[in-house]
Amino acid sequence: MTMADETQGELTAPARLANGAKPRFETPLVPRNSISGSALIAVVAIMTFLASLTTGAVMLVNQAASEWQSDVAREVTIQVLPAPGRDVDGTVEKAAAAARGFAGIGDVRVYSKEESAKLLEPWLGSGLTLADLPVPRLIVVRVATGAAPDLAQLRRVLAAQAPGAALDDHRGWVDRMRAMAGTAVAIGIGVLILMFAATILSVTFATRGAMATNKTVIEVLHFVGAKNGFIAGNFQRHFLLLGLQGGAIGGGGAILLFALASLVSGWFAGTAGGDQTQALFGSFSIGLAGYVGVLCQIVLTALVTALTSRHTVNRTLEMID
Repeated sequence: MTMADETQGELTAPARLANGAKPRFETPLVPRNSISGSALIAVVAIMTFLASLTTGAVMLVNQAASEWQSDVAREVTIQVLPAPGRDVDGTVEKAAAAARGFAGIGDVRVYSKEESAKLLEPWLGSGLTLADLPVPRLIVVRVATGAAPDLAQLRRVLAAQAPGAALDDHRGWVDRMRAMAGTAVAIGIGVLILMFAATILSVTFATRGAMATNKTVIEVLHFVGAKNGFIAGNFQRHFLLLGLQGGAIGGGGAILLFALASLVSGWFAGTAGGDQTQALFGSFSIGLAGYVGVLCQIVLTALVTALTSRHTVNRTLEMID
């Protein structure tokens, strides 16, 4: 090959690139096995794991709160306080009869004086004599399935037929549980936003580091006519794979943790501690919707990683222009 041929080849190479031909590399433009890449995978895995745990915890709290609200809403309580000159037993019988005959009521259970006093043992302890205390008599009324009784009318009936009987529909508890669930969801959304922001910053710094390492190659490609989209596409594919890998590790770990927690909860079912934990948090099963949500977070994390790297590359190339 003569000097003229070499010169002609050098002059025509930019033209070919400018016409849309893509250069070929023996090695990737962005190294796959680099220290920064491994660190980014670890960061994305940790962020995805924490985000998945947050999502699952919010779903568990929301499910438990919904079950509590459902249980509380299906029960109302009638209380009869002892008072001078009041026939407590007679008032209890009249109140129970009025509740049984009311439309929409499924079951009525009258607590004896001993059973009512026993409900105070978790707070006052056992072995106490409560005979001199005005311990109220309780009547637990369960609403029939699918029914919506008029509780205001039931109050008027009790006032007429059983004076001294007070109806408690637990509305305060329901409102507090609804507020608690809403607060948990809001906190979870805030934590997820912070985690995605941290992921975006990590990807931005990693992309800049990769571009600094390959600065000479990028500048040569840019000056010989390679499109910005071609260079940015290489970085986007690289960081998309890193995001998928890190997201799969973190999301997979969260899925395994929830599955293990659900399994352990099933093992301890029937015990005192297991029943108490299940009453508070449910079965620790986030269900199909929870697992689908974790998978969506893995994909979303990978997309955020890829788009962030592409945006960073484009802005850097614009500065070179």
